[in-house]
Amino acid sequence: MSGRGDDITIKEAIEKMLDVYKLRRRFDETALIAAWPQLMGNAIANRTKQLYIRDRKLFVKVESSVIKHELLLMRSQIIGRMNEHVGQVVIEDLVIL
Repeated sequence: MSGRGDDITIKEAIEKMLDVYKLRRRFDETALIAAWPQLMGNAIANRTKQLYIRDRKLFVKVESSVIKHELLLMRSQIIGRMNEHVGQVVIEDLVIL
């Protein structure tokens, strides 16, 4: 019994479960919200008042017009960075509130 046979890793089992129960997108959305400070840095994360994803759009509410302008200029890079983090397209648009 030295071969793995049909054994799979816990990671593979969780991935399979997420797909079977169609939880993948919700799981990825939650992971992106949690990773916002890591992906964007503390300077932006600390000035973000609200962050949520609805219909493949990332909504970000910020308190500063300077940060709002900066995020607008970085829109495509932010979308790319977020999707790259989860390894698939979860975000298609960015809305700054």
